[in-house]
Amino acid sequence: MTGRFPLIAATALCVSVQAQAAEQHRFDVPAGNLSTALPVLSRQAGVSISVADADLWNGRVKAVRGRMSVEDAIRRMLAGSDARAVRVSETSWRIERRPPSPRVARRATSPPRHATRPGPAPDGVAPPGDEIIVTASKTDLPHSHFAGVATVLDGGDLAFGGERGMESILARMATVSSTHLGSGRNKLFIRGIADSSFTGPTQSTVGQYLGDIRLSYNAPDPDLRLYDVDSVEILEGPQGTLYGAGSLGGIIRVVPKAPTPDRMELQAIAGASVTQHGDPGGDLGAIANVPVGDRHALRLVGYMLTDGGYIDNPLRGQDDVNRVEVRGGRGTFRLDVGDDWTVDLGGVYQATTSKDAQYADKDAPPLTRYSLVEQNARARYGMATLVVAKDWGDLHFQSSNAFISHRLFERFDASGADGEPRVLDQSNRTRMFVSETRLSRPFHEGLGWVVGASFVDNRTRQQREYGELSFQAPLTGVTNRITEFTGYGEATVELMPKLLVAGGLRVSHARLGGSGEDVPFAIAMAERAITAHRTETDLLPSFSVLAKPVRNVTLYARYQEGFRPGGLAIDSSFVRRFRNDQVRTWEGGVRFGEKGQSPFDAHISISYSRWRDIQADFIDSNGFPSTANIGDGRITSISGAFAVQPLPSLSLEVGAVYNHSRVDELFAGELRTIATRFAADGQAPQFSALLARLGQIPNIARYAVRGAVNYAIPIGDEDFRVNGWAHYVGPSRLGIGPILGEGQGDYVDTGLAARIGNERRGLSLTLTNLFDARGNRFALGTPFVEGSAGYLTPLRPRTLRIAVDVAY
Repeated sequence: MTGRFPLIAATALCVSVQAQAAEQHRFDVPAGNLSTALPVLSRQAGVSISVADADLWNGRVKAVRGRMSVEDAIRRMLAGSDARAVRVSETSWRIERRPPSPRVARRATSPPRHATRPGPAPDGVAPPGDEIIVTASKTDLPHSHFAGVATVLDGGDLAFGGERGMESILARMATVSSTHLGSGRNKLFIRGIADSSFTGPTQSTVGQYLGDIRLSYNAPDPDLRLYDVDSVEILEGPQGTLYGAGSLGGIIRVVPKAPTPDRMELQAIAGASVTQHGDPGGDLGAIANVPVGDRHALRLVGYMLTDGGYIDNPLRGQDDVNRVEVRGGRGTFRLDVGDDWTVDLGGVYQATTSKDAQYADKDAPPLTRYSLVEQNARARYGMATLVVAKDWGDLHFQSSNAFISHRLFERFDASGADGEPRVLDQSNRTRMFVSETRLSRPFHEGLGWVVGASFVDNRTRQQREYGELSFQAPLTGVTNRITEFTGYGEATVELMPKLLVAGGLRVSHARLGGSGEDVPFAIAMAERAITAHRTETDLLPSFSVLAKPVRNVTLYARYQEGFRPGGLAIDSSFVRRFRNDQVRTWEGGVRFGEKGQSPFDAHISISYSRWRDIQADFIDSNGFPSTANIGDGRITSISGAFAVQPLPSLSLEVGAVYNHSRVDELFAGELRTIATRFAADGQAPQFSALLARLGQIPNIARYAVRGAVNYAIPIGDEDFRVNGWAHYVGPSRLGIGPILGEGQGDYVDTGLAARIGNERRGLSLTLTNLFDARGNRFALGTPFVEGSAGYLTPLRPRTLRIAVDVAY
């Protein structure tokens, strides 16, 4: 009854709201080029506007001032030009050249942009007719002018088929991968830049952002659910100049929908799922946009989800032990304080509870694990935000500030060969304050630039306890602190028609410190020098060039750097220091097809990275995770994507990536003692062969391929859309070192989704893991149980979900 009440209340609230009159907005958009005026009008109206023909960006448009509807504003702006506007959905418009080329009704190929819009977007390729704006460039750079691989996923597409958070992104991107410990515990990787399998003191290799707010520093992916999201942008390769530390592999930026004061919006989504060999689950979400007065608005999102378990533990007499429950919400209150100043006050909270681990034993029957203890986990993520923004003609000012609290508790089975149940409990507590202020000129008339400054203060405390269930003794823990001051700037200039260059520089100064937790007094005194404060200063340059030598062909080359500061790690009863690491990447690529000008889009890129002093986790001599600099690495990555629309109602997409990596001097320095121990045990020949295999960077598949088919047609007054996809993940290995040399990967994930409905209501059906494959997504179960034959993390078995959605 408790789970039904929120759905009944949300539905009743939705039904009670009447359809709103045509909304009015206050506009102040200066005359100029379309590339100048369009981002300003889009922000003031709170709608998404795409451009079908890239050549239209340089066309002159008229000023728009006064209070009017979005349709009237766009019509006035385009009056007398070669362009016209087409309404795609309630919050989405497309600008195209006059006269329009014949095409079928847009609703048949592009469902409404709301929380239940089905079907994944192409890998790095927009649907024909849409020009992507890469807002993660911080200068609103058109995708056709971006020198690199940028993918923009539609938020409605990601939410279709059941809200799965980061899993929705992984299913749509061949170049993005993850560990699979469980929701709220995973680490993300992009394009072959991966360090380890554990949640330790190392900073993430992928920068994660909600809007312009950094989500974490050296904590795992919080796996925030993607309800009410406008889009998700993924930039591949180091992004050190614009985003600083922790963006070695790239960034993932989630763009939430903004509050709008001109209309009331209410949405509700409810789904029920059944999992073969497991327990049922369900999900419920509600979204509300409430105008407050004439100029202010409040936008609220709330959700609760339950994923049924499917792993059995006969040793404890339990079935389907790995149930996961997620409860969370997000809210933003937008104040229009006058003179084009806006202030957004926001908050995010999510609680994720895993009842037990989701791995199985390799030598056991399918979906079975023999564990003496329950291995539960809890993640609690909270964030308070303050964002101030203003437009001055061609300039945009923004100051983004946030305080973040992130807690994670994990329990591992550490039972010994004597059969006595033992556990290792690990707690990570992170608190962080971040602030970034920037001034930018969105790209137009051949110039775009951004300058900014940021401040980060992060403190992470890791504590561990080991022992029997009734009593655990504290083990050595560690606290890491970092305070970082940064200034940066980047500019993009069109030197001549069809030739653009961009360059930038970031200066980052960090003060680092830390200390051991529960360290014996004598050892602590001996290591005072290690835990002392120290400083680091880093320069991160970037450079790129982009050319369009012939129609529908774009060539680009790019150089970029990224880094992570050092820190302290636990090694047995000691606390020791690891150094910062740095990536230098050279990249080149070619894109084929212009948006709206050809029936296909395609790209291929190749990158080469040198990774110095790689920070990675390994298993120490006592069997516990530790962290050290393991050597230098070389990574070559080739990726590509292709999308074609042979029929107005049918589109096909394929994306693929190949990664080749090698670590030099794998056991140099801190890890040489492990090699010595193998030699002393008479295992030198086996160790040499193993070492050659283990030179590959962990958790990154050598190759991955994804394909999807999308079909959409109108049926009477309704739209029907069906989408099918398959994602092959090639073989990889678990981690660095002989103990973590387990193989994983080499599996296919599949899915089929369909929706019939319109902008106001819809019925969805989703079937995932069509062939009920097992696979092995992650070979880590627990590193502490002796005598084990190994572990595997299977795919969720075949799951069917039925959902309804309503919107007012």
